[in-house]
Formats: sequence, structure tokens, C-alpha cells
Amino acid sequence: MKKLIKRFSILACLLTLLVMPYFVFASGLLDNLNKVGQGAGYNPETNETSVATIAGTVVAAILSLLGIIFVVLIIFAGITWMTAGGDEAKIEKAQAIMRNAIIGLIVTVGVYAIYQVINLFIFQTLK
Repeated sequence: MKKLIKRFSILACLLTLLVMPYFVFASGLLDNLNKVGQGAGYNPETNETSVATIAGTVVAAILSLLGIIFVVLIIFAGITWMTAGGDEAKIEKAQAIMRNAIIGLIVTVGVYAIYQVINLFIFQTLK
């Protein structure tokens, strides 16, 4: 019974972490609704969704998911290291997980920086 409760609580925590980024994206939707509500240049026949907007939303969602995965991996590796009890194999496994998670974070931040540069210089000039 304790094992079931433990698995359920872990699942609930992971689902909470996966859902949290969508609340951040909601602020952009409210800003767009305010612009529409002001009626400044609004034409019901136009569609303001562009390829750049869709690409930006997809990239932001993927990067948010990768950030959550990084945090979960670091926590998992830390718990593995703390519960190793002097077992060198478990300590090396935890260190390898941390090392790979940090490399993944560096790659993710690099991709985000490249995306921001492309967004700034290319997509903004197309508008």
C-alpha cells in the first residue's frame, strides 16, 4: 500500500511539473485578448498567426519541457548519490547522470540563444 501511495505521489508531482509551463504561456494569450478588445486595427477576416509565432510557441514549449527534465534528472541524481551509502558504482552512476544533465542544459541554453538571435534578426525584420 505504501508503494502505491509513493508511486501516486511521484506521478502527481511529475504531472504538476509538466503542467506548470502552460500557466506561464497564458499571460501572452491575455495580452493578445487585450489588444483585440481595444479594437485597434482589428479586422475579423485576418489571421494574425504567422509561421514565426507558431515556431516560437513550439520552441518555447520544447525548451520548457527540457528544463523540467533537467531539474528532475538533477534531483534524481542527487537522491541516488545521497542514498548510495558508500557504494562507488551508485556514486559514479549519479555523477554520470548529473554530468549528462548539465551538458544537456548547456546545449538547451545554446539552442535557446540561437533561436533568440534568429528571432531578433530575421523574424522581426519580416514584420
